[in-house]
Amino acid sequence: MRLHRLLAGGTVALALALAAPTGPALAEDTLYVPLLTYRTGPFAGSGIPIADGMRDYLVMLNERDGGIGGVKLVIEECETGYDAQKGVECYESTKGKGALIYNPYSTAITLQLIPKAPVDKIPILSMAYGLSATAVGEVFPWAFNPPLTYWDGASAVLAYIAEQEGGLDQLSGKKIGFIYLDAGYGREPIPLLEQMAERYGFQLLKYPVPGDQMQNQSSQWLNVRRDNPAYMVMWGWGAMNPTAVKEAAKIRFPMERFIGVWWSGGEDDARPAGADAVGYKTMNINAVGQDYPVIQDILTHVVDKGLSKVSDRSRVGENLYNRGVMNSVLIAEAIATAQRATGKKLVTAEDVRLGLETMSFTEERMAELGVTGFFQPFQVSCKNHAPGNRVYIQQWDGKTWQPASDWFESDREVVWPLLEKAAADYVAQNPDWPKRAEPCA
Repeated sequence: MRLHRLLAGGTVALALALAAPTGPALAEDTLYVPLLTYRTGPFAGSGIPIADGMRDYLVMLNERDGGIGGVKLVIEECETGYDAQKGVECYESTKGKGALIYNPYSTAITLQLIPKAPVDKIPILSMAYGLSATAVGEVFPWAFNPPLTYWDGASAVLAYIAEQEGGLDQLSGKKIGFIYLDAGYGREPIPLLEQMAERYGFQLLKYPVPGDQMQNQSSQWLNVRRDNPAYMVMWGWGAMNPTAVKEAAKIRFPMERFIGVWWSGGEDDARPAGADAVGYKTMNINAVGQDYPVIQDILTHVVDKGLSKVSDRSRVGENLYNRGVMNSVLIAEAIATAQRATGKKLVTAEDVRLGLETMSFTEERMAELGVTGFFQPFQVSCKNHAPGNRVYIQQWDGKTWQPASDWFESDREVVWPLLEKAAADYVAQNPDWPKRAEPCA
């Protein structure tokens, strides 16, 4: 492909129960990893497989290796319902237990926790979501969003569209629709898309979907039919995704021109539309399927032992399950890197921050972890907290996701200066934001 040449994502009672002091007993010789998850509510369809993948990988490390560096992990889920207030409550009720790292799994929760991280000295990992500007590590030493940002995703999807049209210059005069969850997550890529529209001369048509109307999108798609954009791009989550796919099919929008972000590519986002979903595409950052040593080890040490919460063995290896596994690979590697850097087995959250900022997924290390080909190699640094700007396109064939492109890059020459400006704007809007005091490794 020529893409590289074109370029020069419960109930209150349950939440309180999981966060209460009646959770797992914490021994002094353990590593505590809280998981902010959502297995209930309108986003559960997306949240459950991710929670299963995250949990199962960490349980597998306990079963296979005795933990990390020989130290057992204590894994505790706290139900957020994808609600920012509940997410903050989970954070506040678990941070005092020796939490090493937090995964908000919600842009809205991430935005609430970013200011808390440098005060409480606990790092935030928002893997390929959250505030794009936190890629600028010199401004956000406690927040990490590897391997890439939503702005990379917006740049990449435009590159893919341009590839189909014969070049970036061919975008001029075209209409590109953007349907998105009307929340922090969905709005995050809009500044980049608007600047790219001005740069390349296409018209960006925005179709917001309110959170309480995710399953009622008929008006948005009637507008899409009226506007007749050449392509549709989606930043959806939870119940929004399958509804959008079904509505797109209803107005006979060409599915091969409907492209979602990596969070809109779960099997259950496409399956409900049946044959009408064939051709639907999304970006992706991780592999799909069970044919990887890391997934085989999870099946052997967790699923087949009855230690998993996954509802069906065949669901292991699906896209969002594997996304959760990838997330926990990053958690574990940050802890392992911290152990190697400090010489300590019982590392602190401050040590894990250093581990996040210095972890390196080389081909050799990925082979050791059993994740060769599972995602692309990358190395985090003091300057760049989202250094891996590569994605690929997958396409629904009616049963599974199939690769529809090679891996390709976003245009970092365009994206990075915008990220730096966004980071500077964040500081300007938050005058008490602390200057980085943490030395670069």
